[in-house]
Amino acid sequence: MNLHGKDIKIFSANSNRSVAKGIATALGLPLGKSEVTSFADGEISVSIGESVRGSDVFVVQSTCKPVNRHIMELLIMIDAFKRASAGRITAVIPYFGYARQDRKAKARDPISAKLVADLITTAGADRVLTMDLHAPQIQGFFNIPVDHLLSTPLLVPYFWKLFTPEDKSLVTVVSPDLGSVTRTRKFAEKFDAPLAIVDKRRPKANVSEVMNIIGDVRGRKVILVDDVIDTAGTLCHAADALVEIGGASEVYACAAHGILSDPAVELIEKSPIKKLVLLDTIPLRKEAHIPKIAMLTVAPVFAEAIARIYEDKPVSPLFV
Repeated sequence: MNLHGKDIKIFSANSNRSVAKGIATALGLPLGKSEVTSFADGEISVSIGESVRGSDVFVVQSTCKPVNRHIMELLIMIDAFKRASAGRITAVIPYFGYARQDRKAKARDPISAKLVADLITTAGADRVLTMDLHAPQIQGFFNIPVDHLLSTPLLVPYFWKLFTPEDKSLVTVVSPDLGSVTRTRKFAEKFDAPLAIVDKRRPKANVSEVMNIIGDVRGRKVILVDDVIDTAGTLCHAADALVEIGGASEVYACAAHGILSDPAVELIEKSPIKKLVLLDTIPLRKEAHIPKIAMLTVAPVFAEAIARIYEDKPVSPLFV
């Protein structure tokens, strides 16, 4: 695959090698030879096992738990490729960590998402390819191009096949909070379903209290749409409210990124959610392999985006 005088190479650090292998397979390429290990004191060691001089290099790494280690792996790999004279380096980050720290919520707060963006740029990345940033304006934190893929085109077809034609007329798409309304509205438009909103108040981090439901969900099948599920408190409280307050008949849910920190799996098991659909931007924890949770792969859409970037074609057709 050599379209304009340089080859393309896909490499992976340690956070999400399965997605990296899927991307390479979809492109008909081998995964690049590299090894990321640690020295005795915990410092990260990177070894690149093949020449990348003049190559179009794509480094696949989700900055998920352990977040700080995976960020450092990504930064050190980028630096290694830059010093090895790679022609262009793209950081492929299916899940971008620290994205929830995108503004000053109170006095003296850091804006950690901007700091991470600066680190990636300084390390030597020429562009970033990611999916479903918690806040789309994070693209502006980078001084390099950012291609921002959306999860909606992957998630909507799953539910379209799940429901019968009769059931589709009974579906309402629900935002679990006010911050997710724009994302949920796009999902609802693609599904051709009405929109409802769960209005909540969050007294402190990872704790949410549902106040009321905006919209009619009584007797309807609802799909909760979010970008990140961490402890699952918001999601499960919203599901409870939709059934107990709103009178919904069935609750389904989906999200791009399933962090699933404790006690997420336990809460999901006990919740009225019939099926939770996640993308594999973050590897699923062993404890989370339960019947309620379904996983869809992002490898094909990232492979298509990488092919378009390599061929200098627009990536925008993948955004819709």
